[in-house]
Amino acid sequence: MNELGAQGKPFVFVIDFDFEKPLIFGLDNVSEILWETPVKSNFNPEISQDQSVVWNIHPVEFGKYQQAFNKVQQHIHNGDTYLLNLTMPTWVETNLTLEEIFHRSEAPYKVWLKDQFVCFSPEIFVRINDGVISSFPMKGTIDANLDHAEKVLQNDEKEVAEHHTIVDLIRNDLSMVATNVEVEKLMYIDKIKTNRGDLLQMSSQISGKLPENYRQSIGTILAKLLPAGSICGAPKPKTVEIVKQVEYCARGYYTGVFGVFDGKNLDSCVLIRYLEQEGHELVFKSGGGITFLSDCQTEYNEIIQKVYVPIS
Repeated sequence: MNELGAQGKPFVFVIDFDFEKPLIFGLDNVSEILWETPVKSNFNPEISQDQSVVWNIHPVEFGKYQQAFNKVQQHIHNGDTYLLNLTMPTWVETNLTLEEIFHRSEAPYKVWLKDQFVCFSPEIFVRINDGVISSFPMKGTIDANLDHAEKVLQNDEKEVAEHHTIVDLIRNDLSMVATNVEVEKLMYIDKIKTNRGDLLQMSSQISGKLPENYRQSIGTILAKLLPAGSICGAPKPKTVEIVKQVEYCARGYYTGVFGVFDGKNLDSCVLIRYLEQEGHELVFKSGGGITFLSDCQTEYNEIIQKVYVPIS
């Protein structure tokens, strides 16, 4: 990535959570990967079919989730972590293929990796425009149909504390690669449409200035920022260690990042809202942040709430 960046050559990349299987593609590769960002894509949209969506989900049992939740709480009370994003698998039965889901979904970022996964992510990771790097961590979810949902979310003690923790973590992360790091927007709300009802999500924007020669270090910059703070927790190194102890399956590309470098600027997303092919089964991976204020049943309900496809 550093070499391509230094040469000003465009590329597309997919990096897994553990940074063990990073992939780089040309912008015109459509046989192995299809993708779309808010301003670019590498495919021609297909005519949408009116076929109704069959979507039956089989989450991890509450008792199994509770065991992992309790282990996280032990680590929190021991002072090992104060925020950990606990993720779980949910098995899905649907009448759509991964590629069909890709074409029919509506999301800011979409990625289909052949025979592996489809992702329809609402969360920006980092954007680089004319030497300014910005990150947009997303923390805080609520059912949009609840009364005064936006106000409830922005005043929820647990959600606000969690969001502030991640904003502080991302600000520190960006300070490793940029100067003049500032929080430009705090706790703004986006609405996400899904096949199971609308959700509200809370995000912030943090920005800083990269050095003049940032393109020749584009891969190094991303490596320093990974994994994304919003999907692991704080403090990051110890929390990642605990994640690998308490979760029931490896994350793989889930909660990694996808991005496009156009030769000068970069746009990327966090690989959340993610459905994976495992043999003959489809597994949706979802998670939520755990703090000392967390209620186990509420957190369990949230990971199930996130198991959707953005097809209206």
